[in-house]
Amino acid sequence: MNLLSRMPAWVGHHMAAIRVVIVLTLLVGLAYPLAMTAIARIPGLRSSAQGSQLTAADGNEAGSELIGQSFLDKKGKPIPYYFQTRPSNAGTGYDASASAAGNLGPESTVDVLATRSDGSDGKQSLLTQVCARSTAVADLEHVDGSRPYCTDDGVGAVLGVFRADGTTGRATRVVSLNQACPAKPFRTSYEGVQVECAKPGADYGKAVVTPVRGNAPAHPEVPADAVTASASGLDPQISPAYARLQAPRVARERGMTETAVRKLVDTYTAGRGLGILGEPAVNAVRLNAALDRTHPAKGA
Repeated sequence: MNLLSRMPAWVGHHMAAIRVVIVLTLLVGLAYPLAMTAIARIPGLRSSAQGSQLTAADGNEAGSELIGQSFLDKKGKPIPYYFQTRPSNAGTGYDASASAAGNLGPESTVDVLATRSDGSDGKQSLLTQVCARSTAVADLEHVDGSRPYCTDDGVGAVLGVFRADGTTGRATRVVSLNQACPAKPFRTSYEGVQVECAKPGADYGKAVVTPVRGNAPAHPEVPADAVTASASGLDPQISPAYARLQAPRVARERGMTETAVRKLVDTYTAGRGLGILGEPAVNAVRLNAALDRTHPAKGA
C-alpha cells in the first residue's frame, strides 16, 4: 500500500484543487495575456491596442483619436484657429473617468433662476443650454443663431400663463419664466395680457408652462450637434455641417483658403458604418492635429 492510498480523501481533493489552480494560473494568467499582447503588436492592430494614441505636431502624444478634447483657452473661450467639438457633460469636459450624459430631457424647459449674487443656486434647463450655446456659436461664426423656442438673448422662450380656471380659461397673468428681472421679456403681451419678467425665488408653480416657437427657421444655421452633448460626453466627431460652418473661421485664422480647409475636412470625414449605419462624421481631434502639422497657426 503506497502513501497516497493511506492519505485521507480530503487531502486528495485538496491536491487536485491545487493542481487545477496551478494549471489555470499558468494558462489564463500567463499564457493567454502573453498571447493577446503578441497579437496586439501585429502591424495594423498595434495602434488600436495602445488606445489609438494621437500624435501632436511636436511628435508628442496628445490624447486618443477616440476621445474628444475641448479646444478652449484658459478663460474657457474657443481658440479661433481650431475646429470646436460638441459640448460635453463628462466631468469638466471630455473626462474619460466621468463619462456621462446630462440626464435632461425634452421636458426640461424652465430654469431655476439664481437668487445669490454669484449665481451658484441657479440651474439652466436643457432648452436654455441649447439656446445659449446656439447664440455663442453664432457669435463665433458670424451667422444667425436663432432657433425655435429660443429668445434673442439666448434663453428658453417659455411663458408661465396664469389662467382664470387654473389650466383653462382666459389668461390673467403672464410671466417670461426664464428671463429674470430686470430683463425685458421677449414678448410684450400674450393673449392681450402684458408679459412680466420673472422674479428669482418667486413661486410660479400654478402657471401653465407655455413654450413659444417664435419666427426662427425650421432648419437653424447652427447644427444640432453644436448645441447638444453626446450620450457619452466623449465623442470626438462633429457633423460635416458643423465642420463646414467653422471652415471659414479656421481658414482665416490659419492663413489658408477655404477650399484647402474643406479638402482636409473631407479627408477626416468617415462615412456611414457598413454604408447604412449612423451618419457621416468628422473627427475634429484628428483634423485639428493635422492642421497643426500642415498649417500651424501664428502664436500657437
